[in-house]
Amino acid sequence: MITSIKNEKVKHWKKLHKRKERVKTQTFLIEGFHLVEAAFKSNWTIKELIIQEGVSLPEWARDIPTVVVKNSVFAVVSQTDTPQGIAAIVTMKQLNSSRQRPVLLIDAIQDPGNLGTIIRTADAAGFSEVILGEGTVDVFNDKVVRATQGSLFHIPVRHADLLAEIPLLKEAGFGIWVTALTDADNYTEVKPVTKTALIVGNEGNGVRSDIMDIADKRVTIPIYGQAESLNVSVAAGILMYYLRS
Repeated sequence: MITSIKNEKVKHWKKLHKRKERVKTQTFLIEGFHLVEAAFKSNWTIKELIIQEGVSLPEWARDIPTVVVKNSVFAVVSQTDTPQGIAAIVTMKQLNSSRQRPVLLIDAIQDPGNLGTIIRTADAAGFSEVILGEGTVDVFNDKVVRATQGSLFHIPVRHADLLAEIPLLKEAGFGIWVTALTDADNYTEVKPVTKTALIVGNEGNGVRSDIMDIADKRVTIPIYGQAESLNVSVAAGILMYYLRS
């Protein structure tokens, strides 16, 4: 049992709270029974389990290398308000995309909760891939991972240059939809097709103009009340399900 927060393993685990260390080691930290089991069932490599003293190890995890730690140590490693006493070090993995269904492109979304919710919705809506553009929060940020509720392990997600990706999508036969507040068509008036790439943008500024200029269609969601706009994760959800209708 590890009893000291000065232990070298503990120091390494804490470093994974930062993107730099995650990129360097190609690993990330997840917490909670649901997420850890989701990673295991989705065949992502779990390098190590971290179990708080007194917490029972799940039956399916018996063959995974496991380290037991004192409560005080787990509290330092954990990034949640009410930790469940189980965490895991997981190896990053790039899932393959068939691109037979719609693709979601994300331009500079910075709120981890929004990004995680959007990835979860893209998974639920049966999208084939999520591509994260410049300025978007790291997909392996702990708050993003938690907000995906395990969908991160099911749907391909990757960071890329959207200005380079959009021409490739067009060559592959995709129509490019971008969300906009002005000079845009009501989304319900545009017929969805199977091979559509949807672009949603930053919470405050929307999609960058240089990206918007190379889209095929600008779409908007009408506001019937007095709200200025919709939360980006809500707007993305509405449009993703419309594209699958």
